Amino acid sequence: MHNRHAWTNRTANGIKREIRVIKNQGAWRFQSKSGDQGGWEYYDEPTLEDLQSFREVLFRKYQRRRASFEDVQWADRELARRRGREETFHVGAPPGRFESPLKDNGGQDFDRH
Repeated sequence: MHNRHAWTNRTANGIKREIRVIKNQGAWRFQSKSGDQGGWEYYDEPTLEDLQSFREVLFRKYQRRRASFEDVQWADRELARRRGREETFHVGAPPGRFESPLKDNGGQDFDRH
């Protein structure tokens, strides 16, 4: 499967910015280039906005069978780690939507009638 993903956006100043993410030997490498820069800037830790956009790109590609489920899960775990929460994404949920896992309710069932 192709492990290169790219998208563009505009900064607050209206400058076009291209972001690329490449998976090589199991590690993701984020890089970006603005219209006013001469070369690529590489990141050890991508910005939270870039990571969220990357998850959305992966999710759309996953729906079209162009990205693997494991890659979407990696992005979900990385977002949860960066946000410092114990939340998980569920495949099938729109990009950017979180659902918290159910907490233990002491052995009682939900909606018992």
